[in-house]
Amino acid sequence: MGGTVKSRALIVAGTLGVALVSGGWLLERGLRGSARAGHISGAALFDQVSEHVRRDFVDSIGDDQLYQDAVTGMLQELGDPHTAYLTPERRARLDESTNGSYVGLGVQIDIRDGWITVVAPVPGSPAERVGLRTGDQFVEIDGKSTQGWTADEATHALRGAPGSAVHIMVQRPGAEAPVPFTVTRAEIRVPAVRRSAMLRPGVGYVTVAIFSDSTADQLRTAIDGLRAQGARSIVLDLRHDPGGLLQQGVRVADLFLDPGDTVVTLRGRSPGASQLFVAQVAERWPGMPVVVLVDRGSASASEIVAGALQDHDRAVLIGTQTYGKGSAQSIFNLDGGALKLTIARWFTPSGRSIDRLPPVATDDGSADAPAPDSVAPRRGYRTTGGRTVFGGGGITPDVVVGDTAAAAARAAFERDLGTSLPVFRDALTAYALSLQASHTLASPNFVVTPAMRDELYRRLRARGVRLERPQYDEATPVVDAALATEVTRYVFGADGLFTRAESSDSVLIVAGELALHATSPEDLLHRAEALAAARRAAATATTTVRPGA
Repeated sequence: MGGTVKSRALIVAGTLGVALVSGGWLLERGLRGSARAGHISGAALFDQVSEHVRRDFVDSIGDDQLYQDAVTGMLQELGDPHTAYLTPERRARLDESTNGSYVGLGVQIDIRDGWITVVAPVPGSPAERVGLRTGDQFVEIDGKSTQGWTADEATHALRGAPGSAVHIMVQRPGAEAPVPFTVTRAEIRVPAVRRSAMLRPGVGYVTVAIFSDSTADQLRTAIDGLRAQGARSIVLDLRHDPGGLLQQGVRVADLFLDPGDTVVTLRGRSPGASQLFVAQVAERWPGMPVVVLVDRGSASASEIVAGALQDHDRAVLIGTQTYGKGSAQSIFNLDGGALKLTIARWFTPSGRSIDRLPPVATDDGSADAPAPDSVAPRRGYRTTGGRTVFGGGGITPDVVVGDTAAAAARAAFERDLGTSLPVFRDALTAYALSLQASHTLASPNFVVTPAMRDELYRRLRARGVRLERPQYDEATPVVDAALATEVTRYVFGADGLFTRAESSDSVLIVAGELALHATSPEDLLHRAEALAAARRAAATATTTVRPGA
């Protein structure tokens, strides 16, 4: 018993010793002001904590910063990646993306080797009219060197009032000296429909990049134009489309559905958050086969369109699983900024949630959406025609086409590069620009040669990248794909990229074949089901063959 008391005394003494060394002053203050036990309201707790931080924290923090940090922390604790406080600058960028317009030059830029580099001018923009081209590097803007500028700094310098001029010095591949340009700023309408073309005889192709305020109108005009050129079926490319305005997603789906067909259902707590959206007008192109292309970059309004057309058996989806953003946000204006807040979850016509967030209880008490990358079984739903589709974790295409091994190889190569990944991208662009200046490539369907691969490796080593040659050679398919894309982009532009994709993009090739031979939406579905079954059988046969068999 005496030993136990002595041990306890030693423990208490040791604990107090640690407290005195690491926080004795804190302990003293806490005891002096100690307190009455009891419940403290949330508002009072916040006031007391913020007052102590304001008065006693080791570094001085202004009230404005303190409250903004508190707001940021509160929103982060909600665990919703789509809820955020928007500063005036972030709100302005959001408005630009949803309105599809801004005042500037009309040029897509990126930073390469510390310089502002033109990726592509917007068709019909002031930048295109004065002759700015893909690969041009801005070395001066209004007399100021742009070396080391961020993309935000460049954007701020290029924006301004309509009709005002900006003076630019451009280093052009192949030119010995910088070339001066004077560009007059104007309102730029960024097209939501980035490409409209005939993919094959009788097959039209349209790519939608974002759901801004005129996407449905642009898409209707584009498809009408392709129909006039003889398109009997359409491939609608929603890959890499992050979404945008929910209403535009509803309007796009409405182009393909019958009046009264459910497009999407929203369920939320606040008044007006729960809504049912149905098709309002007669289908514009009845009987036309439609193939929709999706991937992990297809999100939000893209998924609303894809889910509605799949659930009503109106289109065949081809590609890889979509992002899985099954929620809707509202913007609430605040003094000096805005709050982007998730107010509802949305469900496809069959009742499925496709959200990748942790499981959410549905009306019948079941959990529909598994956590990201979950291997849990996904709940099945029935389409209008009785096909089975699945909820949770994004929308699964009817025909899965995509090389998962290639994606894994690309991720492994990026891990090998580590912090040198930006240097790899800079070297890649610099090499592409040198080929643009040399005029040595005659066609966007060029073959990536070992010599090109060797030259890129030499440039990487010259920039201090210590990637061993065996690692580099092991990633040959990844390197070749990167070379093909970047060189085509800078040498042949967007048209060249599309030309190359027609012969090398496996998703586009499969879609084109299905759309070419389909005679009706029903025939397209049957062909897609047969193709999907054949691909599953082939995959099963491949995985079950033993070495040496």
